[in-house]
Amino acid sequence: MPSAALARPRPRTDAASVDGVQAALAYARANGGRFVEELKALVRFPSVGSEPAHAAEVRRCAAWLAAHLDSLGLRARLVETSGHPLVRADWRGAPGRPTLLVYGHYDVQPADAADGWHSPPFEPTLRGDALYGRGASDDKGQLWAHVKAVESWLRTAGRLPVNLVFLFEGEEESGSGGMLGYLARRGPSLGADAAVISDMPMRDARTPAITLSMRGTLGMEIEVRGPSHDLHSGIFGGAVANPLHVLSDLVARLHGDDGRVAIPGFYDAVALLPPAERAALRRAGPDDAEMLREAGLSAGWGEPGWTEYERTTLRPSVDVHGIAGGYAGDGVKAVIPTRAAAKLSFRLAPGQDPARVERLVRRWVAATPVPGARVRVRTLSRARPVRVDARHPAVAAAAGAARAAFGRAPVFVRSGGTLPVAAVLSADLGLPVVLMGFALRDDGMHAPDEKMHLPIFHRAVETSIRMLAAMSRLSPSRTGRR
Repeated sequence: MPSAALARPRPRTDAASVDGVQAALAYARANGGRFVEELKALVRFPSVGSEPAHAAEVRRCAAWLAAHLDSLGLRARLVETSGHPLVRADWRGAPGRPTLLVYGHYDVQPADAADGWHSPPFEPTLRGDALYGRGASDDKGQLWAHVKAVESWLRTAGRLPVNLVFLFEGEEESGSGGMLGYLARRGPSLGADAAVISDMPMRDARTPAITLSMRGTLGMEIEVRGPSHDLHSGIFGGAVANPLHVLSDLVARLHGDDGRVAIPGFYDAVALLPPAERAALRRAGPDDAEMLREAGLSAGWGEPGWTEYERTTLRPSVDVHGIAGGYAGDGVKAVIPTRAAAKLSFRLAPGQDPARVERLVRRWVAATPVPGARVRVRTLSRARPVRVDARHPAVAAAAGAARAAFGRAPVFVRSGGTLPVAAVLSADLGLPVVLMGFALRDDGMHAPDEKMHLPIFHRAVETSIRMLAAMSRLSPSRTGRR
């Protein structure tokens, strides 16, 4: 497997030498201001991939990215998918060296000034040391750091220390359908030996982090249908099943009184960390007080016996994201609605399989039928959890680069978020995946006033420069197949 073949470092005396690294770093420092101006141009695209009204802007953003990568000397192009286009760029000028796949996404979450932004979300604005704008952190700023590291190498050494594939998608915020289809068809032909993803937070502004696991997800909708049309509650109230009541009862029974998910068998496959690893995780992650401050709460809630951070990383969960049905306008409309629906997402811990959890949920819903109510369950999305081997040479190379750039060793953390692509790269393509993000927990990702801390951006460029050199010292898995 590729993950086993990237072996111990071996000496290099060419482009990846100390002089080569220093020249690339000097170029990045000299051009840092321009890098930020270019990032502003990228942030200006309202590339909201989940909204059809923005489809043209999403494509314009992809074309701009491809043109920029092509201008750097990479072979760049748009790849059409079932959804928005991928941006793919290759550099294959290092025979016998590993091939690194760098993944990112150029689509962003919806944003509107009325949501509470202090500056227009798609007019990037500098305030202090931060660049504000939708996508500045998630994920345009993070992917841009890798692009600028590549530029720094090509403009100084004239070549990269490794072979490279950039894959940037426009649908990460809406399920990665096009990217997943592309990887299923073309993944093995990419010839990659390892993958790097930067789309997650650091520990804090001074401490880099490498993520060792991410939760999977299962998105579902439960719909309850009752009468064929809305009914007068004075005439039929108490005589027929109310879809909102049936749905509310199902939602209320998702958790037991102790905060645990009450679906039978739900926890059966959850992997447990050895005590020493769990203790290390507690030291590396935020404590309960910090988590609650971020949430704006004075008390937490959830499965007993676990810290707030452990609940969001090691343990699975289920949340209701929206309920629709009946009348919610001003005043009173006394009707029994014909329909009610709830959107749910299950965050799955390492060890859990989305398909198995889906079967458990469907069985649980069907176990308590209600006369006069028809319940339908739809699956909206699935993504597997991801686990990373902290001992892998690719992870060690990235950790060493981060240590040199930030002046302190990265901590190993775990994330409660989900990246469908990471699971495919790891489980299906057998690649070691390095999850090394450069966001801050207060960057406002998915929220108003999203920002990128620019001192971190510049250190991210330095980290990527050093990482490319460090990766070049690893033996490729299948030399010559390119």
